[in-house]
Amino acid sequence: MNNIILTLFINFLKIGLFSIGGGYAIIPFIQEEVVNSHNWLSLQEYTDIITISQMTPGPLVVNTASFVGIRIAGILGAITATVGSILSGFIISIALYNFFKKHKDIDSISNILKGLRSSSIGLIGSAASTIILLAFFGTPSLDIKEMSVNITAILVFILALFLLRKYKLNPILIMILSGIVGLFFY
Repeated sequence: MNNIILTLFINFLKIGLFSIGGGYAIIPFIQEEVVNSHNWLSLQEYTDIITISQMTPGPLVVNTASFVGIRIAGILGAITATVGSILSGFIISIALYNFFKKHKDIDSISNILKGLRSSSIGLIGSAASTIILLAFFGTPSLDIKEMSVNITAILVFILALFLLRKYKLNPILIMILSGIVGLFFY
């Protein structure tokens, strides 16, 4: 048990180390650690945890760490994974704040930040495409043989997008309505 607790801490410390700037860009990295490397969760379980993490208050990485930790090693696992995910970001944030405060007028620092923003968009796109493929076609790959179209998921997505953009409905209401649709159609 101590080995799994230590492994959870180290892996979420590493995840936290690279998740500065937002949780969505780190979703593929968490998937690599939790699903592919350690086989702690199936891809479907991981996608469900990401979905739940987005619905609960707090940062995505912290929520995901809590859910994965509790699933793998109970309350102690949740606490350990959560602390691991927060610790490095906390320390780095303080250091970066002091650095950028001191060097805010240097052009090369500004250019580095522009490059980091651009790569974040690619990481977020990768995570979104995995979730879309899994939700709409039942597979995270682009293999036509494995795909089965989920018309209900596509219709719920289109309706939710329309209601959000056209009528500016509260996203929480959209999530509740989508959950109700899922309850009756799945």
